[in-house]
Amino acid sequence: MVTSLPGAVGLSHLTVYDWPAEDGLAGGTPHVHLACAEAYVVTSGTGSVQTLTPAGFMETPLEPGTTVSFTPGTLHRLVNADGRLRIVVVMQNSGLPEAGDAVFPFPPELLADPAAYARAAVLPGAEVALQEREQAVRERRDLALAGFARLRDEVTAGRTGALDDFYRRAADLVRPALDHWTDVWREGAAAASAATGDHLDLLRRGDLDHLRHAGVRRPVPAPRLGMCGWLQAYR
Repeated sequence: MVTSLPGAVGLSHLTVYDWPAEDGLAGGTPHVHLACAEAYVVTSGTGSVQTLTPAGFMETPLEPGTTVSFTPGTLHRLVNADGRLRIVVVMQNSGLPEAGDAVFPFPPELLADPAAYARAAVLPGAEVALQEREQAVRERRDLALAGFARLRDEVTAGRTGALDDFYRRAADLVRPALDHWTDVWREGAAAASAATGDHLDLLRRGDLDHLRHAGVRRPVPAPRLGMCGWLQAYR
């Protein structure tokens, strides 16, 4: 896969959902990435990102200009406080998140059953009416919120083994995809890094041929319903 963005990163504009959940907070679906780091740059609105790691639960306020990043293994949930939260999202390893590097903290009985997990996680296609797709997003979010709240309570009480169990179940779910993920990484982020090494070698030898292929690209976003809001993803 050849990406048009530098360093094979993923870039998207995110309009965070303003749909309230049962706890009264509006926002996105809690999830975790197993191989990719992520960063948020807030462009408008206010809110927060709730995170859960072995170190505990944390809530980071978000306002225009805030930048926050987190590593793989960080469960995170976006909260839209004023209904106007918009974010630029930067993802490591463009292509891996799209290939499935996101696991929802559904209740344990779903995490233990790959078929049941898939039925709860996968959204209807574009052939289904928008209202039905939005309802599916809400149902998925609420299911993940129930599992997220349970994990948060366990970790807050000092029982971090619950988070370890979640990590193990998440890793089991994605294991069948790891060979494909490796191909995506090699063709994307690894190839981009290797190209930099090639360019340094060329410059060291005084070979400027790669500079003669300079050019400008303008990626076109592809709008869609995402995990945390309406996405305009650039590829």
